[in-house]
Amino acid sequence: MTNKEIKITYSEYSSIDELPAQDRLVAEAAISATASSYAPYSGFNVGAAVMLEDGEIITGSNQENAAYPSGLCAERTAMFYAGAHRPDKAMVKIAIAGGQNGVLCSDPATPCGACRQVMAQYQARGGRPMEVILVGGERIWKFSKVDDILPLIFDSL
Repeated sequence: MTNKEIKITYSEYSSIDELPAQDRLVAEAAISATASSYAPYSGFNVGAAVMLEDGEIITGSNQENAAYPSGLCAERTAMFYAGAHRPDKAMVKIAIAGGQNGVLCSDPATPCGACRQVMAQYQARGGRPMEVILVGGERIWKFSKVDDILPLIFDSL
């Protein structure tokens, strides 16, 4: 038997103003996207913004439905739209923000497992790392690639 260890590295920022310009744009777009969230059941509004390799930003928000689990997370809403409408453009960044009643959570909202796997697949499809920016009101976490938030990506097919 051999014991193995997985380590991740990420950057933490205390404010959106500390982010590099492109990261700030995609983070602000994710925050703005929370306003279009439809979350009458959870009351938790999530916005996501995907930056494509040409700089275009596509946003999405969570959309709940009384017939659980028929709703869709903000991350997948944005990525599926980008994949359907800009299939030839790699997704290079995704930012995610979450909160309630127009106020961001202090800590960053983290994506569910299904969204992480979809991010991993679009990262592989794009042939380059996709940065992940998780936005909170008091701190922002930036990861250089999806592998850092999903270290054992399902890619066996």
